[in-house]
Amino acid sequence: MTALATPGPAPRRDELARALEGCARGDRSSLRHLYDQLAPQMIGVALRLLRRRDLAEEVVQDTFLRIWEKAATFDPARGEPATWMFAILRHRALNVLRGEGRTDLVDDFEPMGLASEEADAEQMVISLSETGALRRCLERLEPLRRNAIVLAYARGLSHGELAGRLGIPLGTAKSWIRRGLLSLRQCLA
Repeated sequence: MTALATPGPAPRRDELARALEGCARGDRSSLRHLYDQLAPQMIGVALRLLRRRDLAEEVVQDTFLRIWEKAATFDPARGEPATWMFAILRHRALNVLRGEGRTDLVDDFEPMGLASEEADAEQMVISLSETGALRRCLERLEPLRRNAIVLAYARGLSHGELAGRLGIPLGTAKSWIRRGLLSLRQCLA
């Protein structure tokens, strides 16, 4: 698999869930389908976290290997397939960052020329299933904190990038994420 897959239309939840079931059964075409659907987005998230294309591509490849190995552990009752797969990506990228001794830098987001993604974060929440527990719980959070969590986990922004993007101190960004995740955990329990 190469990291040069072209993005297509956003995959539907049931389509991703079926492909994960196929991976759990050992169906390689299901893994290929997931890769074709999600690799371009995953490269973008990994690039934002790692800022090096070679590392981003490596992390995406490793992510799909882990998806293949752990597909049978996915539980659709506990969340969305894309959320589960992007969480694997994020954890892998953060492990790479820790291994290189990198830190969150508040000022380094500006040269990336990132536009505000607050509306995009809200759109992502809206696109979640209306009956889904995650959407219901996210909607209970204060809008700025909800946007911070969605940007951090769906777009791969670091605490420093969030602080710069939202114009808040780094400690506040970390606190919003920590408290928001605690609230989500309690709501989803």
